[in-house]
Amino acid sequence: MPAQAQARPQGNAHAHGHGHGHGHSHSHGPASPVSAHLRKVIAAVLIPFAAAVLTGLVVLWPGGAPPHEHSGLGLDQKTESGRVVKIEEVDCAKGSGGQQQPPPGQQGGPGGPGGPAKPKGPCEKSDIEVTSGPDKGRTFTELVQPSASRRYTVGQEVVLAYAPKAPKNLQYSVSDVNRTLPMAILAAVFALAVVVVGRLRGLFALIALVISFGVLTLFILPAILQGSDPLVVAVMGGSAIMLIALYMCHGLTARTSVAVIGTLTSLLLIGLLGTIFTSWAHLTGNTDDQTGLVHSLYPEIEIRGLLLAGIIIGSLGVLDDVTVTQTSAVWELKDADPTASWRKLYGAAMRIGRDHIASVVNTLVLAYAGASLPLLLLFSIADSGVGTVATSEIVAEEIVRTLVGSIGLVASVPVTTALAALVVSADRHNAGTGPGAGAGIGSRAGGRARAKGGRRRRAK
Repeated sequence: MPAQAQARPQGNAHAHGHGHGHGHSHSHGPASPVSAHLRKVIAAVLIPFAAAVLTGLVVLWPGGAPPHEHSGLGLDQKTESGRVVKIEEVDCAKGSGGQQQPPPGQQGGPGGPGGPAKPKGPCEKSDIEVTSGPDKGRTFTELVQPSASRRYTVGQEVVLAYAPKAPKNLQYSVSDVNRTLPMAILAAVFALAVVVVGRLRGLFALIALVISFGVLTLFILPAILQGSDPLVVAVMGGSAIMLIALYMCHGLTARTSVAVIGTLTSLLLIGLLGTIFTSWAHLTGNTDDQTGLVHSLYPEIEIRGLLLAGIIIGSLGVLDDVTVTQTSAVWELKDADPTASWRKLYGAAMRIGRDHIASVVNTLVLAYAGASLPLLLLFSIADSGVGTVATSEIVAEEIVRTLVGSIGLVASVPVTTALAALVVSADRHNAGTGPGAGAGIGSRAGGRARAKGGRRRRAK
């Protein structure tokens, strides 16, 4: 009788712990293991894929971006640091020596034909000190028009464009402001929030983010500049990012492996559809000044491939979210109902997936629309029909990017859900009896509980 009384509290504690683990396994508890046979099947698919990705990284590794002569245009110019040391208000005509500099993008002098109206109000004469480079300590003057959108303050750090071949009085000009401090503080707040809320998993997510950024800057971008096919580089680099991020954040489990396979399948579909429709729509990818500048500096870059690479990399982050969520949903549904068939699991998880599809597609479309908002504003006031605007190359490129990525996201839901349901249903023959084996996939917790029960019966 005492032994029985002692056994009951242990059994109750086990039941409580088991229920708690299931209720929170998506965020805290480990994924239930699958059978050895299924692990071999998953490994047979993923190990060759991982080996191919590693081989691709080694073969295509660029060893840094190739050197080039600075054109002095846009972002391709030498820069130095500077600081605003003095500001005073002056008459615009006198401050510029009788010649005013028109705001960027406007031609002609003030009040002249095709030029802006005469400035209203005084100009700001800013003395800028060079704080880096061979001319450190040198000062020059920058005249800020009243209509300028950017104003300076004394002590403000700025970025200077440096043209060493220009006349001495024109070698330096302010190209931007220094935003290092606010950007660093924002990044620190973001990292703190992720770690406080996500704890250890949040820390792993930050590490994976740093590694992903490293793959992007050390492999993908330099390899494209070296002349490698941008589509191949994006597939290899994106696959490496996917493997590192998913396994680091979610663990080396069968559940994560199913999400990896679902993500890979969707990426291949996105690459195929992107190739077909960019070719069919005759999209060149050369639709803005930045792309044109890159192509002029590195003519060997295949610009259409660069467009396809952007579509794949842009879709990867959202794909990870969808596939991991769907896989976790199937595992949790199986834990909640160990007797559920493959069809029942698939149907229940797809109901979750349909809600996810609606929100994710809307998110993706709005993300692209937000990034292209100035462009959309220009077209909204253009004297052209909606059809003409939508089929122009600069807009059609964004439409193809959005819709191809959305098709891949939509397809990832049934594909990943079906794979996950097949994996957990294939392990039904390993299920034991009683609540300890409720997962239907050989739960380690249930096995330990049954072993303890056997030892107590033998002792009795």
